[in-house]
Amino acid sequence: MSTGTERPTPTGVRAPGRAAIAQGRLRTDRWWLPQLATVAGLLAFICYSTWRAFDGTHYYAAPYVSPFYSPCLAANCTDIRGGADWALFGDWWRLSPALIVLIFPLGFRVTCYYYRKAYYRSVWLAPPACAVAEPHTRYTGETRLPLILQNLHRYFFYVAVPFAAILTYDAALGFRSPAGEWGHAGLGSFVLLANIALIWAYTLSCHSCRHIVGGRLKHFSKHPLRYRMWQAVSRLNARHMLLAWCSLASVGLADLYVYLVASGAFADPRFF
Repeated sequence: MSTGTERPTPTGVRAPGRAAIAQGRLRTDRWWLPQLATVAGLLAFICYSTWRAFDGTHYYAAPYVSPFYSPCLAANCTDIRGGADWALFGDWWRLSPALIVLIFPLGFRVTCYYYRKAYYRSVWLAPPACAVAEPHTRYTGETRLPLILQNLHRYFFYVAVPFAAILTYDAALGFRSPAGEWGHAGLGSFVLLANIALIWAYTLSCHSCRHIVGGRLKHFSKHPLRYRMWQAVSRLNARHMLLAWCSLASVGLADLYVYLVASGAFADPRFF
């Protein structure tokens, strides 16, 4: 008979069947340093990208366009290559054009397997680190809202590929003079080139890409081309964490460079 005073059965690290360890952690090293660095890095990018997304100015310095604002889908992009790339959002859109496009690369990164691990550990402390007990009493994984939406990652990947192709086009246009003549290059040309190289490396090293290339195959010997592609993606996948951070830094620095040139902080050095 229930008396109504029974305590609920603990879950998570205190669940029955788990090792009964009284200490909150058994580690004596500075296990919190990587988590602190992760929080600092993510917070810095979030603050900067939020400011630039709502700023809505200084995102085009011929022939360079900020990766935060490309493709420009609003009619108020009057200074990019003579007007909006595709004015799908007409004159009624009064906000920054970046708010239209950033949701897609943002969704790709937020649901990325590496970034999930990074902010689960550093922000939600689930768990903070290996051999460190998490403070949560319940664990439901990614089976409920909002974390069940993480399963959309593969679909964000499909959108991330054409966005990377558009930024590749922008990087190619960077090798023109402000007057539109090909065969010229400035410092910004190589900034955009380095950025798109890192974005492609990060995108193709994605776990979803690796599964698309080599998943659902029982015999690699019968698919030699896909096997070689899978090997190449797997080599990139082993560096997915490094590529995630490098591409995150490069896209922010590319936007900052365009902003400084467009705002007149300095002139873009031209090499040839």
